[in-house]
Amino acid sequence: MTVGAALRGFAPALPLAVALSGGADSTALLVACAEKWPGQVVALHVNHGLQAAAHTFERHCRDLCERLKVPLRVLQVDARHHSGQSPEDAARQARYKALDALARMEPAHTAIKSVALAQHADDQVETLLLALSRGAGLGGLSAMPAHWQRDGLDYYRPLLAVAGADIRSWLAGRGVAFVEDPTNADEQFTRNRIRARVMPALQAAFPQFLDTFARSAAHAAQAQAVLDEVAVQDGGQVCRASDGLLLIKSLQQLSRARQANAVRYWLRSRFQVIPSTAQLQELLDQLAACTTRGHRIHIKVGHGFVQRRGDVLTWYNP
Repeated sequence: MTVGAALRGFAPALPLAVALSGGADSTALLVACAEKWPGQVVALHVNHGLQAAAHTFERHCRDLCERLKVPLRVLQVDARHHSGQSPEDAARQARYKALDALARMEPAHTAIKSVALAQHADDQVETLLLALSRGAGLGGLSAMPAHWQRDGLDYYRPLLAVAGADIRSWLAGRGVAFVEDPTNADEQFTRNRIRARVMPALQAAFPQFLDTFARSAAHAAQAQAVLDEVAVQDGGQVCRASDGLLLIKSLQQLSRARQANAVRYWLRSRFQVIPSTAQLQELLDQLAACTTRGHRIHIKVGHGFVQRRGDVLTWYNP
């Protein structure tokens, strides 16, 4: 699929904000969106300040937006990671917080309704391969969604079906410059190793892998959606109406697989916590053994603990 074809099927609520890093993908997305919706597009640039090239990226974004006559909003953030947190995860969390803040900087009468991100087909397959390397479940194997909502904003990835090489060809055909991120060549990061070593091998062995792998991710996402629906239905039976905590006896009436699904969904939706496989299995083992009033449950899950309090389970961050 080409950039133009992808944009023809993209119909967000306007005004639209485009997350602009200065790289090829976001540059192409901004140019295409500015052409399709003149006067209805704003660019958002997050300066992570993590590398010497950060000022080059920002300068490119300013020059590009000036040529396109697109307003640019810039925010500098501290994206340094903390102990136990990966640099990629820290940067991603800082970026989304900054994009949210930038989108809401607009005056009320021109409030941003939609934000477009420039991840493409190669990024989608890399995300799937990363998930496989970590033993992820269906949620991870779903890779990146094309659309989701967050705090009242609609986020979109309209280029997910477009190959990275096709995006660069599209830019070259228009004579539009972009900035190369020097960290993309640093193979200390797992994603970069996948990009440099695994993706070329897959291309040689399976020329259609971008399409077929993305299709598998879409199947996983559909299956995950069904599991979430089951979890919501089970939640009506196992969550205490007054506070949403898990009723131990009601939870024990479910099969172990549905217990796992219900607990995982409860932790993710209520506390934004994703348990590891080992943590979840230990919790289910303790739940099965919880047959007396004195049975204690206190298990590390995420950055907090799942604890028994009377006839319910709760999660807390000390």
